[in-house]
Amino acid sequence: MAEGERHSPPDDVGKSWDVVDSSEDSPPATQNFIIPKKEIHTVPDMGKWKRSQAYADYIGFILTLNEGVKGKKLTFEYTVSEAIEKLVALLNTLDRWIDETPPVDQPSRFGNKAYRTWYAKLDEEAENLVATVVPTHLAAAVPEVAVYLKEAVGNSTRIDYGTGHEAAFAAFLCCLCKIGVLRVDDQIAIVFKVFNRYLEVMRKLQKTYRMEPAGSQGVWGLDDFQFLPFIWGSSQLIDHPYLEPRHFVDEKAVNENHKDYMFLECILFITEMKTGPFAEHSNQLWNISAVPSWSKVNQGLIRMYKAECLEKFPVIQHFKFGSLLPIHPVTSC
Repeated sequence: MAEGERHSPPDDVGKSWDVVDSSEDSPPATQNFIIPKKEIHTVPDMGKWKRSQAYADYIGFILTLNEGVKGKKLTFEYTVSEAIEKLVALLNTLDRWIDETPPVDQPSRFGNKAYRTWYAKLDEEAENLVATVVPTHLAAAVPEVAVYLKEAVGNSTRIDYGTGHEAAFAAFLCCLCKIGVLRVDDQIAIVFKVFNRYLEVMRKLQKTYRMEPAGSQGVWGLDDFQFLPFIWGSSQLIDHPYLEPRHFVDEKAVNENHKDYMFLECILFITEMKTGPFAEHSNQLWNISAVPSWSKVNQGLIRMYKAECLEKFPVIQHFKFGSLLPIHPVTSC
């Protein structure tokens, strides 16, 4: 059966929340969900990705959340739905499994093999975990959505983690929006409660098992592991009354404000993990601190994310496509 027959694209290209709205009227209980698979096998295949419904919906999702958190602190009051609470509980389970799987003694400092034991548990339990979040009338979607969760925590062969894994978690959340589990009202909680908890668990994984950065560009990359919290975190700081981009290289400003702003939390983690002058170990971020406004930082990071992550074959070759994030080209009606 052709992809187009299996899954009709939304009317409004790239607006995942429109998909959510339409699914509230007619939940896709009869949709043919499929196990996502890789479709980008060679560099010329990248054109298929950039023209795909998956790309349009993914970037639309990222930008909608970017707009939703603009000018808001992490401590901002927002509604927390049952689905959000269940996602946090899922992430808490992953966190508990780290405690139950301590690192093993081994000659190599990096890539502790206990990570593979931790990952095997997730691999086995992923569908059960996702089933706690997805209502029973949408149970058919669970195997498809669970693939993105398994892709979102690093690679068990290489024991590494990078922006491709982070993108899989964003895709996981996007899929939950497309089937109507997450709603428009959940926008802020998706970033502040779910994604922030995901970051905490990923940082714990990285530290506990000394995971390698996947495809890191070293000092010339933005960060060894993450990208999205810098985008959404810079949006949070737009029009801030006194914090400017130059302040994020100021230790005092970071220590006083990191609990309110995702961007500063990322900076704090970098300074805990790396030694030496900031300008040397995080040159790209040092350069960004000279940008005059947070809105310019935010726009620049979105451009950089597209160029350095979404348009890079080594990252996108691992992305998987199914019925919710399909490879077929965008169809505008």
